[in-house]
Amino acid sequence: MFDRLGPRWASFRSSVWRARLGAFLCGALAVPAFAPFGIWPLALLSLLSLLALLQGQRPRRALWLGLAWGLGLNLPGLWWIHVSMTQFGGINLPMAVVLVGLLCLYLSLFPALACGLLARFWPTSDWRRYLVGLPLLWLLADWGLGHLLTGFPWLWLGYSQIDSPLAGFAPLLGVQGVTLAGMLSVAGMLLAARQRRWPWLLLPLGLFGLGALLKPIAWTQEGKPLKFALMQGNIPQAMKWDPAMVRPTLLRYMDMSRLNQDADVIIWPESAVPALENEVPEFLVNVDKAMRFNNTGFITGIQVMEPDTERFYNALLGLGQMDQDELEEYHFGHANRYYKHHLLPIGEFVPFGDLLRPLAPFFNLPMSSFSRGEAVQPNLLVQGHHFAPAICYEIAFSDELRRNVNADTHYIVTVSNDTWFGTSIGPWQHMSIARMRALELGKPVLRATNSGVTVVINAKGQVMKTLPQFEEGVLRASVAPAQGQTPYNRLGSAPLLLLLALGWLLGRWRRPQDQA
Repeated sequence: MFDRLGPRWASFRSSVWRARLGAFLCGALAVPAFAPFGIWPLALLSLLSLLALLQGQRPRRALWLGLAWGLGLNLPGLWWIHVSMTQFGGINLPMAVVLVGLLCLYLSLFPALACGLLARFWPTSDWRRYLVGLPLLWLLADWGLGHLLTGFPWLWLGYSQIDSPLAGFAPLLGVQGVTLAGMLSVAGMLLAARQRRWPWLLLPLGLFGLGALLKPIAWTQEGKPLKFALMQGNIPQAMKWDPAMVRPTLLRYMDMSRLNQDADVIIWPESAVPALENEVPEFLVNVDKAMRFNNTGFITGIQVMEPDTERFYNALLGLGQMDQDELEEYHFGHANRYYKHHLLPIGEFVPFGDLLRPLAPFFNLPMSSFSRGEAVQPNLLVQGHHFAPAICYEIAFSDELRRNVNADTHYIVTVSNDTWFGTSIGPWQHMSIARMRALELGKPVLRATNSGVTVVINAKGQVMKTLPQFEEGVLRASVAPAQGQTPYNRLGSAPLLLLLALGWLLGRWRRPQDQA
């Protein structure tokens, strides 16, 4: 493709540092494809440009180009992480630059390995390289990105396509199916240009057309809407864990809730109650009684210490009106609760804590010694409906959430506190990930946060309503429950793995003229 631009392009690609700089800029080109910008074609153009740079490269050079591309994506795409370090973690800016840089370097190793192995095992720029080798290695790298060292599946390319026609594949194959469709579309364009065989363009045209046809399909069935009130208290992060702020914080949320008792369900955000459940039993009993009196369901974030084990948990409690047949009043340890399973490194647990905690306040943040809840837990029962919970960072782990969503799940409720990251793009990327979960699983998502982005998302991944960031407010919305399951909810990644296996077998097939 780009080789036809002449000797200048060949010279650029053969220059080590100019090629790496080009790869870095290609990676940075993908950042505006993600939220909050949403210019989704740029992600495809970024991948297309990287593949053009990789043509004819030896494995070692291909690895370095993949590393440069990954750094170009991750450094500007994840720079917002430094806000939590510099503003709340007691780390100066130069040290924060180093720490964020090391994280981005680690994350960039995965596309680097994919590119290096692509050049090693598929050196010839034919259809097998782009339709078999590229998807197989890239998705394996993404799997590693999402699982190794607790995983960080944040800037997967599929998330950049939430508003493109390719998002229609999410209910079938999950976000990685969207990534696969994007890679195959780019491969078709590259093969058409390189081989001057324009029928290859039928591949991207077919995928975009099929995605557009799939996108309007209702994979789950809607019921009678419930009226929700999502509270955004906007408590400053510097004051959130101040013991003197416990009472003012609770009063703020209670005052907001009293004005919205006509809602069927009221939702407070992550750790909205800035105290252990054990420390505020009387408050919770009174809230439970008040909610029941008004026939209102209630979900709140809180921390829990189990007396028997002295373990701490980041939790969600379901109180108030649970069901017409479930009249159990609140008591400590009642079953209608959820303990966070996938904890955030540093924020909720500190690897090598004895070594790292003395180095800086960043490694000793409030509530950074949690234990993990079970991987699969019962849904919360509120107002006779089932809510699959995800606390903050957990919403990024599609397969873990999928295992907690079943045919009888009506809603996904996720609570967060993205105040740690200020006015950066991080909270918007987080919200976009929640949109993908709604689309994959065919369930509406109710996302309550301390300072934004508080949002209601329908079962097709579309934003229904949202609140401005860093303003105290209540998001009111009527949202229909959804029953049933999408193919991805039922089967997970099995169909995607089958497609990759078939592609591998097809790629190993040789015609007689190929063998000659």
